[in-house]
Amino acid sequence: MTGTLLSLGHGYSASALARRLGPGWRIIGTTRSAEKAARLVREGVEPLIWPGADPGTDLGPALAAATHVLASISPDAAGDPVLARHGKAIAAAAPHLEWVGYLSTTGVYGDHRGGWVDEATPLLPTTTRGRQRLLAEEQWQAHAARSGLPLHIFRLAGIYGPGRGPFEKVRNGTARRIVRENQYFSRIHVDDIAAVLAASIARPDPGAVYNVADDDPSPPEDVLAEAARLLGLPLPPEVPFEEAELTPLARSFYAESKRVRNHRIKRELGVRLAYPDYRTGLRRLLADES
Repeated sequence: MTGTLLSLGHGYSASALARRLGPGWRIIGTTRSAEKAARLVREGVEPLIWPGADPGTDLGPALAAATHVLASISPDAAGDPVLARHGKAIAAAAPHLEWVGYLSTTGVYGDHRGGWVDEATPLLPTTTRGRQRLLAEEQWQAHAARSGLPLHIFRLAGIYGPGRGPFEKVRNGTARRIVRENQYFSRIHVDDIAAVLAASIARPDPGAVYNVADDDPSPPEDVLAEAARLLGLPLPPEVPFEEAELTPLARSFYAESKRVRNHRIKRELGVRLAYPDYRTGLRRLLADES
């Protein structure tokens, strides 16, 4: 299968998808700076600086060329910035688009005190990020209902992968095992995100929503302990959550605790995770360093 992917906000996850799709695909990726645009060229991606200078870059030609669209630009208080500026152009492109994906977050579920959530769980986000993502999801769904856009929503758990692992902090001694009772996070390796997106592209189901998470939601301190074990280093010190010095952003991650079910990506897309738990993923990250 080949096509042209317009990647709105071509970042970490989108880059992994581009690598997985392979050389038969044309990838057009938006970025905010000339420096990042130069990096995209080296990756074989056609860069498009967006939003660009006022009134903004015209996405019309890229949308006209695209067969597939992946949107991953962070929303703001008003919702999705691409829809706000280019909603009409996106609607006009709907008849020839084969697939549209929107990358959201499992933060839209809110806090479940360590309980399990799935795609049918009511959406009650408690953080600003979660509320903004939910607003953007609703805007994309409303736009799809009006225009026939073949929309798929992917709610991503905490992303890790090459360059985004715990090893550096464990090695340099800055890691802390922050402990809070009944605190669970779900995670997903970036390569498994790419596998899910590619499987959806191969098997479109407009209107579908998918949780993208591994099989083993775990307390965050367990991940640091495993990283230290793999490195042969002492366990990072344990710090009670109430005593931890955290930035407001870091503290917000601990405001919600839940375990995310991933049955739908397996049942409906046939995905078999390469990294079904953080242990598998961390071993691969460390092996790739050598």
